[in-house]
Amino acid sequence: MVRLKEPQLSGLGQNPAAPIDALVRLAAHEAGRHGLELRKGQLPNQVVEALLTYGGSDSAVLLNGTRVSPTMRCRIAEHPDPAIRDARADFIRTMVEREVRLGGIEDLVEAYGRPPTELAATSDPKLRAMVARTWRERPIAVQLALLTDPDPEVRAAATQDKHPGVPPEYYERCLADPVVRANIARHIPLTPEQFDRLLATGEETVLHAVAGNPHLTVDMVARLQDSADPSVRVAVAYSRHVTPETRDRLLALVEAEDAAGSDDAAVALRWSPYTPSWLRDAPLAERLAYLDCPHTMFRKVLATGRDLPAEAWQRLDDDPDVSVRRAAAHRPDTPPHILLRLIRAHGERSHVRPLLVDHPNFPRQELRGLVDEPNPRTRLLALKDPELPVAELRRFGDSAEAFLRAGAARHPNVGADLLERLLMDPDPHVVEDAAANPVLPRARMDRIIADAGL
Repeated sequence: MVRLKEPQLSGLGQNPAAPIDALVRLAAHEAGRHGLELRKGQLPNQVVEALLTYGGSDSAVLLNGTRVSPTMRCRIAEHPDPAIRDARADFIRTMVEREVRLGGIEDLVEAYGRPPTELAATSDPKLRAMVARTWRERPIAVQLALLTDPDPEVRAAATQDKHPGVPPEYYERCLADPVVRANIARHIPLTPEQFDRLLATGEETVLHAVAGNPHLTVDMVARLQDSADPSVRVAVAYSRHVTPETRDRLLALVEAEDAAGSDDAAVALRWSPYTPSWLRDAPLAERLAYLDCPHTMFRKVLATGRDLPAEAWQRLDDDPDVSVRRAAAHRPDTPPHILLRLIRAHGERSHVRPLLVDHPNFPRQELRGLVDEPNPRTRLLALKDPELPVAELRRFGDSAEAFLRAGAARHPNVGADLLERLLMDPDPHVVEDAAANPVLPRARMDRIIADAGL
């Protein structure tokens, strides 16, 4: 990656305080262009022009939407070089050909210059399938045409998501179609006859889809209890139609298979898509009965509620499983000491938003106290304090962990001497973050650019 070779230039291209003339000069270097293309917000017109000059079609692919002004969008659309003029459209068409899912129907409309209804009826089946994947608010007439499309990939794409769904009068047709039956078997109410036919297919994907269907009756759930598939047994155990004794038995079987080394059982227990989501909508009294449930998933779903009494929250805040405690801590009125206790004991889960440290009740005055925590991931959170003293930041700058040094490099209170040292760090990610810090002096920006011969 370019930024690993020239991280100062890449970081400077992302620096929100870098002046326009510096950004224009950076566009002449591959690493500078890399940073500019990652830069947040709309790019100044002069910078876009420089990117087109030096980056050509490679840069033009990323210059679209709110990244560029209307003036520059017109400039690109009318550019004398067809490679630049057509770069974005060619990229979108390549993604369609390779069946790489795009963000939205707007990309297709821009690339093909046709409205969505025309794209849905195009002769290219790959394009029709991409319309089905990206046009989420399509009219029912378009959906019906896609459901009956002669190409199986188009039909599969039209039923891949729960919405816009399948009208009841098309249930039988779709259930008879091998390429879409699993997709819709997850969502629609099934008659006993349809349920029997789906099980008779013997297809694992169909069986898993049926097992997670929220509309199954008591009899249907009972039919699935003796399945040899551990994922199905977990799905049944999470159903509202089984007794606690049956639930315990089914999960104990899967746990025993997991202990014996079964990969299928391990997947079913740890990465199952099934949850007792019905519990969220159950009456409060029914939900509270699961406070003592021995199975973590039920207590975790219970903790996502917002109307539990104080005694229930106290129990969930002290739950033996940290995932339950984390779920409970996301409620609006979590006490500050509960949030701090969780952070100190277990740190954050960076992929879960919002972060606990960003909770309105989190005692932000305690952030500075995290600098002495033994867990480096917990220490990192001290950098959330925008006024963290330079002396503490130097401790982060001396850390063995590169992610802690990078955190210091991004901090608004970093001192000039420390920032200079981090600009020369052996880890390129730290260097890039230091160069992207808006407190970097203008003179130092100029020196970085001059040293690169720009």
